[in-house]
Amino acid sequence: MNEDIRIHSWPCSYYLDTSKQWVSGRLSLTPVAIKFTADKTGELLVNFHLSSISEIKKESSNLIFSSLTILEKNTKHWFSSLQPSRNVVFNILEHFWREQLLSSEGAGAEAAALQSTKGKELTGLLTGSQKRLEDTAKVLHYQGEQFDNIMRGLNKIEGDMDVADRLLTELESPSWWPFSSKLWKAPLETKPKETATVSDSKNQEGIIIRIPVIITHRTDSNVKPGKLTLFASGLEISDCNSQVIHRFESKDVDDIRVHTPYEISVRQRFIGKPDTSYRLLSAKMPEAIPILEMQFSKKIQFLEDALGFVGARKSPQVDLGTSIWQAGMSQAKQFHLSAILKKLKGLALETEAELERQDEALDSITTSVDRATLNIDKQNRRIKKLT
Repeated sequence: MNEDIRIHSWPCSYYLDTSKQWVSGRLSLTPVAIKFTADKTGELLVNFHLSSISEIKKESSNLIFSSLTILEKNTKHWFSSLQPSRNVVFNILEHFWREQLLSSEGAGAEAAALQSTKGKELTGLLTGSQKRLEDTAKVLHYQGEQFDNIMRGLNKIEGDMDVADRLLTELESPSWWPFSSKLWKAPLETKPKETATVSDSKNQEGIIIRIPVIITHRTDSNVKPGKLTLFASGLEISDCNSQVIHRFESKDVDDIRVHTPYEISVRQRFIGKPDTSYRLLSAKMPEAIPILEMQFSKKIQFLEDALGFVGARKSPQVDLGTSIWQAGMSQAKQFHLSAILKKLKGLALETEAELERQDEALDSITTSVDRATLNIDKQNRRIKKLT
């Protein structure tokens, strides 16, 4: 079944060496092979394995026509009049050839099945621990805000005590004392208590998986190689130089469509302006789709060409398709567990820092309360003497 999946096809012309003429037809890419079918006769003129390719180049035929050549063993195949453009076809073919799609063949389906139950249990435990730690962090954050409010109140009390002290000193001074007016000074600015704060900036978020992709944005002719990176909080599309093209937070993603096991589209809808949509093609996409299923279970949609593959991953009769998907599922679980562990580590560090800050805040509060109590007792005694 995996051999029947057509990743892409393009109208073009093929140079038939036996008759010394160009034949119009369609060039097709499957996960394991490249094929060319003639339009008029429907004859399959080209059919060879991706692993047998030794070179893909952009060349010119007759010094005029732009062509794409594929060197397969000792045979050089010429393709011209490629639509939508030669660059598009070259980028996709070169990507799949380079990634060697079949490198994942032979993944142990049986071993994956044996580890599936324990993996689910471990994932459940870690997810539960993450949820409890996140709830604890929220409680600590709220508690820290209360401590900050208490400190601000105590600082205000100290400022009021300073004003009261100057007033009482004025009242205690004799009416004839010439320097009493010097006691009236502008209230001293209360210096805010320096407290250790937890940086709002997030630690560098852990990467779940990063794969090379061919990016299509808006038009089919606007394609270029790049990278897709999945995080726990969303996904990021970048170019070959790791410059971010667009980042989707989880809440921003409205739908993910799986066109084939190797091609998806991600979209964010807007009212009153065009949607933001990217189409991503990759030989490694079977490894990313299971993770996308976990993260966007309510937003992901498998189209007709991908539904057969979804059924294939559950069918023991399919060898290659199953092995690729199960290998992807196994890696997805590992990446998912790794992401949860990184998240737990980050939460633990933030919780530790917040606890240390709150310990210091408690010490400051205790000292300020004791100082305020002594000042109030002292001012009360002075007031009683005046009355």
